[in-house]
Amino acid sequence: MFEQLTWQRGGPDKHVWPSRVSSAVCIFRPLWCCSGPWCCFLLWLSLVTLSSSAQLDALVVNHYELQLRFICGNHVMEGPLSVDVQQDPGHIRCAGRFASPGGEIIQVLETVSPGARLYTLLLPGLELQGAQMSITSAQDPPHFPGPFSINRQGWLQAPSQGLKGQAQKSFQLQVSVTFGQNRSCHGMLMVKVLPAPSSQVSFLEQAQNITILENLVPGSKVAQVQARGFDVRYEIVSPVPCPLFSIGRADGVVRTAAPLELTPATKGAAVTRLQVKAFERLRPWASVELDLTVKVRSVNRWPPRCLPELLVTQIPETMPVGTMLNTFTCTDPDSPGSTLDYQLRFHSPPGPASLCLRERVLEVNATLDCDTPGACFQHAASILVLDDGQPLMTTEVPVLVMVTPVNEFSPACVSRTFRVREDAGPHTLLGSVVGSDMDYPHDSIEYHTSGGSATFAVDHLSGEVRLLGSLDYELQRLYRLTVLLTDHSQDQDATCHHSGSCTITIEVEDVNDHAPECEPPFQELTIHTSLGQSVEVTKVLCRVPQEPQRLAFSYSIVGGNSQSRFSLQGAILVHNDLMLAPPWPEQPHTYELLIRVADAGPSIPHLSTTATVIVHLVPWRASTVATSTHRATMPSMMTPLLVTDTEAFWQPEPWFVVMLTMTGALLLLALGWLLNRLLQGIQGAERSIEGFMEAPRMEMPQAPSSIMSLQHFDGRAQDSRESPSSQTILHLGPLSLLTPSQYLLLPPDIHYLLFP
Repeated sequence: MFEQLTWQRGGPDKHVWPSRVSSAVCIFRPLWCCSGPWCCFLLWLSLVTLSSSAQLDALVVNHYELQLRFICGNHVMEGPLSVDVQQDPGHIRCAGRFASPGGEIIQVLETVSPGARLYTLLLPGLELQGAQMSITSAQDPPHFPGPFSINRQGWLQAPSQGLKGQAQKSFQLQVSVTFGQNRSCHGMLMVKVLPAPSSQVSFLEQAQNITILENLVPGSKVAQVQARGFDVRYEIVSPVPCPLFSIGRADGVVRTAAPLELTPATKGAAVTRLQVKAFERLRPWASVELDLTVKVRSVNRWPPRCLPELLVTQIPETMPVGTMLNTFTCTDPDSPGSTLDYQLRFHSPPGPASLCLRERVLEVNATLDCDTPGACFQHAASILVLDDGQPLMTTEVPVLVMVTPVNEFSPACVSRTFRVREDAGPHTLLGSVVGSDMDYPHDSIEYHTSGGSATFAVDHLSGEVRLLGSLDYELQRLYRLTVLLTDHSQDQDATCHHSGSCTITIEVEDVNDHAPECEPPFQELTIHTSLGQSVEVTKVLCRVPQEPQRLAFSYSIVGGNSQSRFSLQGAILVHNDLMLAPPWPEQPHTYELLIRVADAGPSIPHLSTTATVIVHLVPWRASTVATSTHRATMPSMMTPLLVTDTEAFWQPEPWFVVMLTMTGALLLLALGWLLNRLLQGIQGAERSIEGFMEAPRMEMPQAPSSIMSLQHFDGRAQDSRESPSSQTILHLGPLSLLTPSQYLLLPPDIHYLLFP
């Protein structure tokens, strides 16, 4: 059985009772107790003592509940033990915040009256002891405006000078309390001077509208109101009571006080109008009120839904601006009548494009153009639909607009002039016709010739102009060829084509294909010369009858000019007699000069001809005229010899050289193979003859009649001058064993015996 123990505060050992029960020490003493012959049990007497480290304070804790457990073998007993702490009238001390290191904080206004009571110091038990209180700390100016005072009742009074102008200052006062027989305790009071409050309380904002979600948990912050004033307090004055919201009395924070889920039973909670009052704590009559409207919105759970969910359309590039492409409809399941926001976003090509969105209608915004690479053919975008709920939820509608090309323009080309030599061969490339088309792709053009020219051809794809036939400068020097251009693959309709044309001028360049002719081609002249003088012999006149405009020629002596007595000055043949010392020529002499006349100019090849000039030179001694030079041209009965030298060369095409080389190599291989086969046949025939020579020979006496018949059969005439002993008969066997080539190779001086 457990009892209730009572301790009186402040025992002789002055130990303090701890806050935890484990500080106490319990001592148990055994005691046997018997009741009757069959019942005997052991009693324990327990002694509970106060720990030496414990200190009791009835003003702090005056009651303790202890739980005791008794264990005896397998028997366990538990029970409570109550301990009451009573105050000792003879033990009084300073307690509370007054006795703490920081002291008791007292806040007063600077407008307090001089000598006014600021604070009352209450210490339990002091009223029975007649305690004396005094301020022991220094209060000297200028740190103090005047001395604070405290009386026997514990009233702290302001200085007689007042606290005006001491705002934001703190004054620390050490207070000594004396009571009983020279017993005392000490504490501290901290006086903080506050500025004078304003004469009017006002809110920073006159009215507030707050929107919150219905899923806020109780205690969540809704808003915070703030008012000007000194030590302002806040409270909700309407509605009263307010079951859904509360306000912090000191900080003005409005919080939820209950769940705000919008249900039919709490439909009125969608909008709540609160009237908040702000007032000064020390002057409650100085107050102001504020209207606060709280709108509770439902939580946004579903994104907008749109029909159709995908916008796909195909339009031509010539679609005019403002054409409507697609329309769609979107609704918000959380709020069917709410307003939605729409945004058009482009993906490819990026950036502003030729589409726009006006009131849920997709329209063409600018001129579509498919005539530049990558500028058209497909626009990938999306329409982002946003609701006005919290949290914000969106839906994206993909948009795919395929723009098809339209063949709008005709191809064109620039007229050009090509030059070609008249000796150019077939398939010679003259140039290329370059066509252009403003539609994309710009090179989808085919080329054709108008009228089907047999001399020139144009490649259908590349526009290359090539020569097909032969040219003759003398017959036709200028050709005009009309090239037709047709576009393709530039329209969704494969049968839509546009065409254009241009004129190509082909100029034939003259090629030197006629040798010059001299008139006359043969001359015979007789001249008389004097020592140390040069004499003009003749002038060679040449021209090209087929090309009379060609007048530039080169002249050179290629034969008959012994001792270099003749020279040419252009087309004039000159004799130079510069021999001033003997021996002088005394007899007439004849020179047969060959003069080569060739083309001189840019035309190639250079053709030439040779003119013959026979000069009979008569020395000055044999002349009948001693002091003059006589030149005469004597007619000749000789038949003129016309020599024409044409310099021409042939330059085959590279493919012809390759084919000729390959053909020659193949021909050599074939000849080698045939020669090898022929040698193998001859060697085989020789081996066969050697085998036949080794066969047994037959003697004449054995079958003379057969031999003679064989000789007749063989068709070989028998020479009567040959003796029988000199004849050789060779037994060859069946005739079918010999091939024709082997038979032709048999020696003729041997008689052969052949039988079927």
